[in-house]
Amino acid sequence: MDINQLEVLVAVAREKSFSRAAEVLERTQPAVSQAIRRLEQDVGEKLFDRSSKDGTLTYAGELLVDYAKQMLNLRHSAQAAIKEMRNLHTGKVTISANEHTVFFLLPVIAEYRKQHPNIKIEVRRGVASRIPKEITAREVELGIISFKPADETVRSVPVLNDQLLLIVSPEHWLAGKRSVSIRDLGKETFIAHNAPSPYRKLVIETFENNSTPLNISVELPSLEAIKRLVEAGVGIAMVPSLAATSEIASGRIVGLSISEIKLERKLHIVYRRRSVLSHAAQEFIRIAKEMR
Repeated sequence: MDINQLEVLVAVAREKSFSRAAEVLERTQPAVSQAIRRLEQDVGEKLFDRSSKDGTLTYAGELLVDYAKQMLNLRHSAQAAIKEMRNLHTGKVTISANEHTVFFLLPVIAEYRKQHPNIKIEVRRGVASRIPKEITAREVELGIISFKPADETVRSVPVLNDQLLLIVSPEHWLAGKRSVSIRDLGKETFIAHNAPSPYRKLVIETFENNSTPLNISVELPSLEAIKRLVEAGVGIAMVPSLAATSEIASGRIVGLSISEIKLERKLHIVYRRRSVLSHAAQEFIRIAKEMR
């Protein structure tokens, strides 16, 4: 059964006339009659009593009209849902981010929700090295990573430059400085993230090249926990500046640069190269690019 044939059936039944149905549908009467004949052939039953002048339905016709109305209503609902999605009145965007890159998302999510309060945003915690695979496997639609992926099936959009920052408590003797040298840090107690990364390796090598000990006394799996210990004066740490923005702004910790270490990280939004992004995801990328 063709949806257009069902539309003709409902029109003839409603108007009780082939000619009036043709006018309403803006078709010729022969076209309406032909559509009904084809529908009758498809279902194997007569749908109208041809001896009647007012388009009287047979029992089979009455039965099919009820289903035809439901199908046409469902089509209308589907069209309305697609229109709602296109106009960003409904929908969802799924994003994978790790503990560092999620900080970039916070102001973007706030702005996105302000503009599109009906769109659901779902952020899943991912491991940076695996996020491109999650994208290609369609587990999520977007990802936030701090490197440009080598995978040719993934497209990346740069959105922010981030750098590694030394953080200390406001009471620490280095708190009054803006920049320090590695040689000033040989006797300091460091708190470090225990996840292996190229940046951790570079920091260790830089300390070694400057003949300065790097005393890592505490290792933790959480940036939030690291910041809390630094704030409490337990030690100092090196973290992405993005992860410490609010604490530095509120004066809970102090951020400094290390003259021998200039490690910048460029954050990228990634998505499948040959994928058609949802309207919600396209809008998220647009807002993120505007805010960078």
